[in-house]
Amino acid sequence: MKRMLRNTLVAAMLLPAAAMAAERNDMASCYDASKLSEFKPAPSGRQLVIVVDQTIRMPEDIQRSAWEKIDRFVQEGDQVKLYTFSAFVPGEYMRLQADVTLEVQASEAVRNEMGMSKLRQLDTCMKAQKAGFVRGVGGLFVKAMRDANNDNPKSEILHALREVGTDMSQQPARDRVVFLISDMLENSDYASFYANSAIQNLNVAQQIQKASDKALFADLGGARVYVAGAGLVTDSIKQKYRSGKTMDLLNEFWSAYFDKSRATLESFGAPMLNVDLK
Repeated sequence: MKRMLRNTLVAAMLLPAAAMAAERNDMASCYDASKLSEFKPAPSGRQLVIVVDQTIRMPEDIQRSAWEKIDRFVQEGDQVKLYTFSAFVPGEYMRLQADVTLEVQASEAVRNEMGMSKLRQLDTCMKAQKAGFVRGVGGLFVKAMRDANNDNPKSEILHALREVGTDMSQQPARDRVVFLISDMLENSDYASFYANSAIQNLNVAQQIQKASDKALFADLGGARVYVAGAGLVTDSIKQKYRSGKTMDLLNEFWSAYFDKSRATLESFGAPMLNVDLK
């Protein structure tokens, strides 16, 4: 009986968005499942937005390191959103793959007001919730990384960030972190960071002006931004060498871009991000 209850609760944790209330949460509520909705604490107010660029296949060590950082960062009460984007070709577009809010344990005083049977059910569900997050969101993250490919030379990073910012502006959060896993090498009709099959040394002021002229800045709501994978190149790029100057200018552009997008670039992994999300 206990095993059946546990399996039922775990299976319910990642439901289709259509089964959710107006505000999307792909993880079913343990409080609602236990008929203790009136005791549900408020979420933490922290939001982690993960954005995966599927136009570049990341090395396995960067993929693994990225998930480990996500797993260490996420706490009870946090909202986690996973986006993927590619170039605008058939079957490839930006998707919100997951939107999950983990729940907060009730205080001892509140627990004392709950019936014992419902409390046991709640505890069983809450213990399984983080594991459900790892299986559900973690599985989607792994799939997003593995579905990435190097076949499309176009990359619409600026447009994708603007769209993510539009989504973020629809939900309040007291603390936001954006984790962007991308080569950060825009190659679109808006701008190209390549020249003669090599990464060019950017004219940062000129590129920022282009972004401004084309209304490409995002509204990231005061987020701290972390990047992994910057500067990675595919086999189609003849000149694989990237000088320190080239990477410094790339970093400088994105730092200025995020500053104008109501965000702060905290760390620029080129390509490995060597700090934790904070």
